[in-house]
Amino acid sequence: MDVSYRQMKAFVEVAKSSTFAEAAVNLHLTQPALSSAIKKMEEQLGGKLFKRNTRNVSLTPEGEVLFPNALRLLHDWDNTFSDIQNLFAMAKGQLTICAMPSFAESHLPSILSAFHKRTPNVNLRIVDVVMEQVIHEVTTGRSEIGFSFEPERKDGLVFKSLFADQFVVVANSSQAKYLSNAPSWQDCLLHPLVMMNRGSAVRHWTQSQLARFGELNIIAETGQLSTLGKLIQNGLGISIMPAICQSQMEGLGLVVRQITINPLIKNIGIIKHARKGLSLPAQSMWDLAIAHYA
Repeated sequence: MDVSYRQMKAFVEVAKSSTFAEAAVNLHLTQPALSSAIKKMEEQLGGKLFKRNTRNVSLTPEGEVLFPNALRLLHDWDNTFSDIQNLFAMAKGQLTICAMPSFAESHLPSILSAFHKRTPNVNLRIVDVVMEQVIHEVTTGRSEIGFSFEPERKDGLVFKSLFADQFVVVANSSQAKYLSNAPSWQDCLLHPLVMMNRGSAVRHWTQSQLARFGELNIIAETGQLSTLGKLIQNGLGISIMPAICQSQMEGLGLVVRQITINPLIKNIGIIKHARKGLSLPAQSMWDLAIAHYA
């Protein structure tokens, strides 16, 4: 069966018209060309679609059955190709991205604002999850791009660094009285610590760095940096966390200080799947983010 779009359109126009001549004018075809298209379609389907006489044309019972389905098929066809054209033109569409909550809160809004001005009809879905979940979202294809610390293993991923983040010490005002303006790693070990959960990259990096200088006294651990800030606020301990969280922590009334000797520095960047191409909106977001930090 090889009924074409042109034949289906001809069938619908004839069904809506009183004569072949009228339909031919509406389709900008000659009447013989239109009659030939309908005849070929009837041969392919195996029966007559129209009853003809010298004055008008009408649908056969089989044609009556086909007509609403033909309308739906033409509608779906037109909408499908219109949607694809809009995607290529970025006139409309949807883009799913994921980002660490600390990045989503501090850096992402300005990038999304610039992207929206460039492509106002692309709907954005933002998934804010911890670093490990960002990597999972991109690896599984649930998000086209993600914003994350540089993964230690990049199997199946492309990572482009945007900026370097130097980890900082965070304490409440009472705890900060016992810290120097530029505390050392040894100074941090004199205080109880609250940290990210085991298994997280931030926990691994900070614990490994602290362990080089002595024994850790870990009081509590959590899966979110925002919760970590609340624990510090309530005096459970101090913590070492990415500087990207600084404004969020200062918003809680906490004190943030840099470690200047043997600093812990990690790259934050944008990731995508190594073996899957980006959609036009995703590629635009990728290029915009890189240009934003250049």
